[in-house]
Amino acid sequence: MDGCALNLSVSALACAIAKGKSSDEIALLAVVFTQIGDSLATIAAADEICENNGKEINIA
Repeated sequence: MDGCALNLSVSALACAIAKGKSSDEIALLAVVFTQIGDSLATIAAADEICENNGKEINIA
């Protein structure tokens, strides 16, 4: 799937999810999905660092 098709699909999904929801419900869903995306980005970055260094990350 190319970038434009993916963008259209994601936009259509957002519209379908938002249908029939209040503004408050949509806002809550937006921040939940943002947090999911940020968490996935953190996991991907940590996995990449671990693969490149050949060890686990210790930040504590």
